[in-house]
Amino acid sequence: MPNQAIRTPNAPEPKGPYNQAIVAGNTIYVAGQGPIDPQTGAVIIGTIEEQATLTFENIRAILHAAGFEMSDVVKVTAYLTDLADFGKYNEVYKKFFTEPYPARATVGCQLLMHTFIEVECIAVRANAPSTLV
Repeated sequence: MPNQAIRTPNAPEPKGPYNQAIVAGNTIYVAGQGPIDPQTGAVIIGTIEEQATLTFENIRAILHAAGFEMSDVVKVTAYLTDLADFGKYNEVYKKFFTEPYPARATVGCQLLMHTFIEVECIAVRANAPSTLV
Protein backbone atom coordinates (compact mmCIF):
# COMPACT_ATOMS: atom_id res chain seq x y z
CA MET A 1 0.00 0.00 0.00
CA PRO A 2 1.52 3.37 -0.99
CA ASN A 3 2.04 6.15 1.51
CA GLN A 4 -0.93 8.50 1.85
CA ALA A 5 -0.55 12.25 2.24
CA ILE A 6 -2.87 13.85 4.79
CA ARG A 7 -4.19 17.38 4.37
CA THR A 8 -7.00 18.99 6.33
CA PRO A 9 -8.24 22.59 6.38
CA ASN A 10 -8.58 22.18 10.16
CA ALA A 11 -4.80 22.48 10.60
CA PRO A 12 -2.29 24.97 9.16
CA GLU A 13 -1.47 24.66 5.47
CA PRO A 14 2.19 23.61 4.99
CA LYS A 15 4.50 26.50 4.12
CA GLY A 16 6.86 24.36 2.06
CA PRO A 17 7.25 21.11 0.12
CA TYR A 18 5.85 18.76 2.75
CA ASN A 19 2.50 17.40 3.97
CA GLN A 20 0.78 17.82 7.31
CA ALA A 21 1.27 14.08 7.75
CA ILE A 22 2.00 10.85 5.94
CA VAL A 23 0.24 7.57 6.66
CA ALA A 24 2.40 4.51 5.99
CA GLY A 25 0.57 1.28 6.78
CA ASN A 26 -0.94 1.59 10.25
CA THR A 27 1.38 4.45 11.25
CA ILE A 28 1.04 8.21 10.82
CA TYR A 29 3.97 10.61 10.89
CA VAL A 30 2.80 14.14 11.72
CA ALA A 31 5.07 16.95 10.52
CA GLY A 32 6.16 19.62 12.96
CA GLN A 33 3.19 21.76 13.98
CA GLY A 34 3.14 25.08 15.75
CA PRO A 35 0.76 27.72 17.08
CA ILE A 36 -0.68 28.72 13.71
CA ASP A 37 -4.37 29.50 13.29
CA PRO A 38 -5.56 27.17 10.52
CA GLN A 39 -8.21 29.66 9.35
CA THR A 40 -5.92 32.68 8.96
CA GLY A 41 -2.47 31.12 8.66
CA ALA A 42 -1.25 33.58 11.30
CA VAL A 43 1.00 32.70 14.21
CA ILE A 44 -0.85 33.14 17.49
CA ILE A 45 1.26 35.36 19.71
CA GLY A 46 0.62 34.54 23.33
CA THR A 47 1.92 32.56 26.27
CA ILE A 48 3.66 29.22 25.98
CA GLU A 49 0.47 27.63 27.31
CA GLU A 50 -1.65 29.25 24.58
CA GLN A 51 0.85 28.33 21.88
CA ALA A 52 1.18 24.75 23.13
CA THR A 53 -2.60 24.33 23.29
CA LEU A 54 -3.08 25.46 19.69
CA THR A 55 -0.16 23.31 18.57
CA PHE A 56 -1.75 20.18 20.07
CA GLU A 57 -5.18 21.14 18.70
CA ASN A 58 -3.60 21.30 15.23
CA ILE A 59 -2.01 17.89 15.74
CA ARG A 60 -5.33 16.44 16.90
CA ALA A 61 -7.06 17.82 13.76
CA ILE A 62 -4.47 16.14 11.52
CA LEU A 63 -4.75 12.85 13.38
CA HIS A 64 -8.56 12.93 13.19
CA ALA A 65 -8.43 13.66 9.44
CA ALA A 66 -6.57 10.37 9.03
CA GLY A 67 -8.75 8.37 11.43
CA PHE A 68 -6.33 8.42 14.38
CA GLU A 69 -6.77 9.61 17.98
CA MET A 70 -4.40 11.31 20.40
CA SER A 71 -4.38 8.02 22.32
CA ASP A 72 -2.74 6.39 19.27
CA VAL A 73 0.35 8.62 19.61
CA VAL A 74 3.42 6.59 20.59
CA LYS A 75 6.20 9.21 20.19
CA VAL A 76 6.29 12.99 20.62
CA THR A 77 9.20 15.31 19.89
CA ALA A 78 8.81 18.87 21.13
CA TYR A 79 11.03 21.82 20.32
CA LEU A 80 10.96 24.72 22.79
CA THR A 81 12.73 28.05 22.37
CA ASP A 82 13.12 28.35 26.14
CA LEU A 83 13.62 25.22 28.22
CA ALA A 84 12.52 27.23 31.26
CA ASP A 85 9.00 26.77 29.77
CA PHE A 86 9.24 22.98 30.15
CA GLY A 87 6.99 22.84 33.23
CA LYS A 88 4.29 24.97 31.59
CA TYR A 89 4.54 22.85 28.43
CA ASN A 90 4.14 19.71 30.58
CA GLU A 91 0.90 21.02 32.09
CA VAL A 92 -0.60 21.54 28.63
CA TYR A 93 0.76 18.18 27.43
CA LYS A 94 -1.12 16.38 30.21
CA LYS A 95 -4.41 17.83 28.93
CA PHE A 96 -3.93 16.06 25.58
CA PHE A 97 -2.32 12.77 26.66
CA THR A 98 -3.06 10.26 29.42
CA GLU A 99 -1.39 7.12 30.76
CA PRO A 100 0.30 5.36 29.21
CA TYR A 101 2.02 8.53 27.99
CA PRO A 102 3.83 8.43 24.66
CA ALA A 103 7.61 8.18 24.55
CA ARG A 104 8.94 11.72 24.33
CA ALA A 105 11.91 13.97 23.67
CA THR A 106 12.10 17.72 24.28
CA VAL A 107 14.75 19.84 22.60
CA GLY A 108 15.75 23.46 23.16
CA CYS A 109 16.22 25.35 19.89
CA GLN A 110 15.54 28.44 17.81
CA LEU A 111 12.27 28.30 15.84
CA LEU A 112 10.89 30.07 12.79
CA MET A 113 8.18 32.74 12.89
CA HIS A 114 8.91 33.74 16.52
CA THR A 115 7.03 30.78 17.96
CA PHE A 116 7.86 29.23 21.33
CA ILE A 117 7.01 25.64 20.36
CA GLU A 118 6.90 23.09 17.55
CA VAL A 119 5.79 19.48 17.98
CA GLU A 120 5.95 16.43 15.74
CA CYS A 121 4.64 12.98 16.53
CA ILE A 122 4.17 9.41 15.41
CA ALA A 123 0.97 7.44 16.02
CA VAL A 124 0.04 3.82 15.41
CA ARG A 125 -3.55 2.67 15.03
CA ALA A 126 -4.57 1.05 18.31
CA ASN A 127 -6.50 -1.72 16.56
CA ALA A 128 -3.55 -2.85 14.45
CA PRO A 129 -2.50 -6.46 14.99
CA SER A 130 0.51 -6.82 17.27
CA THR A 131 3.68 -8.46 16.01
CA LEU A 132 4.98 -9.06 19.53
CA VAL A 133 5.41 -12.65 20.65
